[in-house]
Amino acid sequence: MTSDQRPHLSWRGNVPIATRFEDPYFSLEDGLSETEHVFLKGNGLPERFCDGFRIAELGFGTGLNFLAAWAAWLACNQPGTLRFTSFELYPMAAEDMGRALAVFPALAVLAAPLLGARAAGKLSFCAPGIELEIVEGDARDTVAGWQGVADAWFLDGFSPARNPELWEPMLLSDVARHTAEAGTAATYSAAGAVRRALAAAGFEVERRTGYGRKRHMTVARMA
Repeated sequence: MTSDQRPHLSWRGNVPIATRFEDPYFSLEDGLSETEHVFLKGNGLPERFCDGFRIAELGFGTGLNFLAAWAAWLACNQPGTLRFTSFELYPMAAEDMGRALAVFPALAVLAAPLLGARAAGKLSFCAPGIELEIVEGDARDTVAGWQGVADAWFLDGFSPARNPELWEPMLLSDVARHTAEAGTAATYSAAGAVRRALAAAGFEVERRTGYGRKRHMTVARMA
């Protein structure tokens, strides 16, 4: 896998659509509010933040989830460093990320160094209080070989019906193996197969109210 491979996109306004999966990268209603509801609140953040807190993510996409987590970290004045690792098969080009993120002006200051790093072809960067690493490749391989563990997982692949590879039981088992004691996971998906796979991997699974038009979402805690 090389960084020259890019996702094929169409656009609905400034929301990118992955043409391979016919699925938007974030909510057409309000992507930032969706991220805060599903991935932050779903993982009990920012209340759980502490120095060295580790977030891992399936699907970096536009970087919106990363920026929202970074903004939440800064807003709670937590000393130390937040570490964020994301597994992404097709990293998005900086210009496409910039177009998508432009609709979230509250994140503009934080987006600038991310976009600068991506424009330079980098898959990682550090700034005061934050460390980001994007692991390029098929998550079914890269998560299994990862040496780290996460305190919280953002499970943000495209719809399980359209992108089943990121929801396979073996991959979710690898997610569990790379989850710290009492670690958590959250996803917008409430698909029964996803909840069963998380439970089989060792998580305690709970269905909660979803964001916007989605009636339900899933949160999980390592048993």
